[in-house]
Amino acid sequence: MNRVVGAPEGEVRVLPYGSWPSPVDAALAAAHDGRPEYVGFVGDEVWWTAPRPAENGRRTLVRRRVDGTRESVLAPPWNVRSRVVEYGGQPWAAAVRDGGVLVVFAHFADQRLYAYEPGSGGAPRPLTPLSAVGGGLRWAEPQLLLDRDEAWCVLEEFTGEGPGDVRRVLAAVPLDGSAAADRSAVRELADDGHRFVTGPRLTRDGRRAAWLVWDHPRMPWEGTEVLVADVTRDGVLSGARVVAGGPQESVAQVDWAARARGDRAGTAGEGEQPADEALLYVSDRSGWWNLYRDHEPLCPRQEEFGGALWKPGLRWFAPLDDGRVAVVHGRGTAALGILDPQTGELADAPGPWTEFAPALAVRGERVVAVAASPRSGYEVVELDARTGRTGVVGAAHHDPVDPAHYSEPRVRTFAGPGGRDVHAHVHPPRHPGVVGPDDELPPYVVWAHGGPTDRAPLVLDLEIAYFTSRGIGVAEVDYGGSTGYGREYRERLRGQWGVVDVEDCAAVALALADEGLADRARLAIRGGSAGGWTAAVSLTRGGVYACGTIRYPVLDLVGWARGGTHDFESRYLDWLVGPLAEAPARYTERSPVEHADRITVPFLLLQGLDDVICPPAQCERLLERLAERPVPHAYLTFEGEGHGFRRAATTVRALEAELSLYAQVFGLHPPGVPRLELAP
Repeated sequence: MNRVVGAPEGEVRVLPYGSWPSPVDAALAAAHDGRPEYVGFVGDEVWWTAPRPAENGRRTLVRRRVDGTRESVLAPPWNVRSRVVEYGGQPWAAAVRDGGVLVVFAHFADQRLYAYEPGSGGAPRPLTPLSAVGGGLRWAEPQLLLDRDEAWCVLEEFTGEGPGDVRRVLAAVPLDGSAAADRSAVRELADDGHRFVTGPRLTRDGRRAAWLVWDHPRMPWEGTEVLVADVTRDGVLSGARVVAGGPQESVAQVDWAARARGDRAGTAGEGEQPADEALLYVSDRSGWWNLYRDHEPLCPRQEEFGGALWKPGLRWFAPLDDGRVAVVHGRGTAALGILDPQTGELADAPGPWTEFAPALAVRGERVVAVAASPRSGYEVVELDARTGRTGVVGAAHHDPVDPAHYSEPRVRTFAGPGGRDVHAHVHPPRHPGVVGPDDELPPYVVWAHGGPTDRAPLVLDLEIAYFTSRGIGVAEVDYGGSTGYGREYRERLRGQWGVVDVEDCAAVALALADEGLADRARLAIRGGSAGGWTAAVSLTRGGVYACGTIRYPVLDLVGWARGGTHDFESRYLDWLVGPLAEAPARYTERSPVEHADRITVPFLLLQGLDDVICPPAQCERLLERLAERPVPHAYLTFEGEGHGFRRAATTVRALEAELSLYAQVFGLHPPGVPRLELAP
């Protein structure tokens, strides 16, 4: 009975894998879905956005007062979430003003910026107008410039009804509300002609600004440029020039930092920045996202100090006042450290956390971050950079069940085709009072992450525990193309989407079976978004999996490339597959909608009806082409859900349906799970 990790010694029950009773039900997993994001300091207080799955999936703003008490700043229905590039970005900013606090935030429902003064007795008031054109006006990365009575932001403005009819510029919104009904009152800071921009980072004296730009067909992890401009007295960004980056160099973040005493000034060139400030950025020019100061590497390592810029406002580093820099770094993981640019010394923060999100904020020597581990969910953590002490200050993890029901994941590297490395996290079944029979191997589900330029964080996930505590193993695969392992690993997927990802997932699944850890006849695959693509393509190839769960997937490459998605990823396929005009046969050859007849195993298809990234039409086309074939399947749709599920009721329905699929296909009998009706 040694295939269930962590079972206590002594008398335990022997039950078939996948049929174990578990206290981790779908409602519990749904209640703990989501994580804190976008931390910041407001005076000495720590603020962050927090998920509310039970409140229609909204995100609220939470403040931690100096005395340690916490409160939600905004009651329902306020939803602090931006839709810039559809994935969102930094949605709020706040500052102490006139003895109180002024908050500026993007409200998801109408995407307007609002101003709010907690405790004033007033309601949030709009700062920006509505637009009936296309997706309207959207805002991200607000920064409050109280001396100018403005919020400087990224503005995404739709100019027509198509998803590509859009422009993005840096803009200033007056805080007096004069732009609430007048678009002309929004002042554009600079229109450098680039398709994508991040918010400007200002020097302390406000005289210089730096930001990132890129254009189609590049994605930001392919190539970006750093622009630096002067800030004129009337608040215009003048003389913008490229100082770093390029088509083959990805800069993920830029900022300014104070020079430590004794630093040599001017290393970036005469006039590029004030003598007391240095330009900091994360670039992958070495093959790894490393940190540079005035174009010189600070701590060259074969580790990542940055990542894929899916949302404007992600922060992998944050400069301290004394010249040191708080950094998130690692190789397949993400630790928090304090880097001394003068010595190159990097001291990691103590504590149990193994995964820090790209969400850092600093005030003096205080650093706030969002962190998790295989034994804890995401928490708001504070580090004292002077003493090295750390502690949880918000969203503290509390085990809702005995942690003996959590799997103990193993970090593995498998051999893929040609002997290439394939990284994965393997979560074996685990239950404190149940083991599987000696003559039985557990079923396993391979999880393919989204992106695909992303990776699976090694953290406690109650959705994983929902399966492993019932005797079903999970293997999260960081297939070729994933972040966290250097640019060369990411480049494996160039032109090979639907090939390398599919092969790597299959290699992990088959290796687990060959090692005697998984039942070869009871393997499944599951993925969402780009991972849904990988799952769907895998099922069209056949031969490995007995069933699959496909969540809000990409299914039709031609439709995607011809305007079937949003602007941000509309040219992503140029890199993942090749330009449509140059490789039309490749698009047809790999698209699951073109090969629905090859799917011979049961599957579950889950789709949000408000999804504009992977629209429901793709799922409908797949099912139309499958209509005359007797393949058992279920198609569940969810009103009010977009790309990724946020509502508790949706998560419950989706998890229970997925478990029922595996139960029917693998011959399992999990107690208390509603039966999913499979058609035909």
